[in-house]
Amino acid sequence: MRTGTYEGIQGGMFGAGISAQSAGAERLPLHRLVMPAGTRGRPHLHEGHESAIFIQSGQVEVWHGQDLTEHAVLRAGDYIHIPADTPHMPVNTGAEDMVCLVARTDPEEQEGVRPLDLPVWLASRVGPLPVGAG
Repeated sequence: MRTGTYEGIQGGMFGAGISAQSAGAERLPLHRLVMPAGTRGRPHLHEGHESAIFIQSGQVEVWHGQDLTEHAVLRAGDYIHIPADTPHMPVNTGAEDMVCLVARTDPEEQEGVRPLDLPVWLASRVGPLPVGAG
């Protein structure tokens, strides 16, 4: 099933896969996200919904937790779980696009996305990277 692409509220270009709209999913969507090299997502959380992410190719830094103070570097083959209501922000400082598969407990996919402000300390750390949208 291919249903096109859309820009996520949080940044990045999503391949609309399985969702309430495309397949009648009631609890679990599955999408593909492409984050271009040299871009970042917007800080955000998914209100009431957890996410499981598999990195297919490339690499990404994920800033997460309260005030985005926790940091992980993920590469192709890695997984990460983002608990419900957990602030996070992906950053692709690599030389190639990062591609991942995202499963989330929000069948509408974007319904629970809540944008957050970028902390000043983190803005100075990641620099002027644009929000990526394919």
